[in-house]
Amino acid sequence: MGRASPLLVICLVLGSSFATYNLVTMIIHYGSLESVATEDGGLFFDPIIEMPEHVKNRKTSKVPFHIALTATDAVYSKWQCRIMYYWYKKQRNLPGSEMGGFTRILHSGKADNLMDEIPTFVVNPLPRGLDRGYIVLNRPWAFVQWLHTAKIEEEYILMAEPDHVFVRPLPNLAYGAHPAAFPFFYIKPEQNEKIVRKYYPEEKGPVTNIDPIGNSPVIIRKDLISKIAPTWMNVSLEMKEDPETDKEFGWVLEMYAYAIASALHGVKHILRKDFMLQPPWDLETYNKFIIHYTYGCDYSLKGELTYGKIGEWRFDKRSHLARPPPRDLPLPPPGVPESVVTLVKMVNEASANIPNWETL
Repeated sequence: MGRASPLLVICLVLGSSFATYNLVTMIIHYGSLESVATEDGGLFFDPIIEMPEHVKNRKTSKVPFHIALTATDAVYSKWQCRIMYYWYKKQRNLPGSEMGGFTRILHSGKADNLMDEIPTFVVNPLPRGLDRGYIVLNRPWAFVQWLHTAKIEEEYILMAEPDHVFVRPLPNLAYGAHPAAFPFFYIKPEQNEKIVRKYYPEEKGPVTNIDPIGNSPVIIRKDLISKIAPTWMNVSLEMKEDPETDKEFGWVLEMYAYAIASALHGVKHILRKDFMLQPPWDLETYNKFIIHYTYGCDYSLKGELTYGKIGEWRFDKRSHLARPPPRDLPLPPPGVPESVVTLVKMVNEASANIPNWETL
């Protein structure tokens, strides 16, 4: 063999240096080499990116997960749960699905009139006054009770919410000890480090250990959420008791509590942007799995978004607090994004096929 040319030697050195830099960067970000590159379940990729094909292909059989959502006995919660359950039943057995059983965790403390329609597990609410009017604080407490008491056959659990609609069959996006979660743009632990450090002390590591997530949607191994849930509950209550935290985090307080509780247990999530879309900001449902209709959708008759101002055409779940939306809602005008059109069509299909839709 002849001698390598100087140019080739330079290229090899630069390539080796670049690879070493990337590896070191990943180790710094995740804390150790074991957490980013192992044969027994570690990650060797940026978790904001979809799981690599070689990891996907390690699956030799389905790994089902149990769908669990927390709910109240209010009409507003009930009609959303009915729509969600309708689409769960339609998507569950289609190709690509790893959706297992389904449970509505009802934290009203008593049975309601949907018990025979939707599989339901009744748990107790927090003691009166403890939630300080923030009903979402009941969510972690509901999961603690359900996980401790119920018999759950699946190894994995999807934590979901009533205003989720399955737009296509959902596979198990988690991998081993790494749950899958949706990254929320407004969960920013680094920008709120002063407050976050009240619950995640410096000896636990950098604030970047905390994922920009809430508890939903999350697909997580049952043994992991069983450990996280009590911490999630306690951190939520501590946050609500602290005026500074309560004021700063507001309605996303319980989301921060889950993210911090996970980090306290050393759990990192695979962040999947394709897990969910949120109309009207996300414009299409292509290659997404769940529609989350938390935001109001307001448009002019020309199809122009009028967010913050009631539109000539609108769909907003909060317009239906006391009774379900009527069947056959009018479709959006031309020019409105496909995601909004699909959402309204899915609501219409569900309401048209659910018996006694308007009698809750």
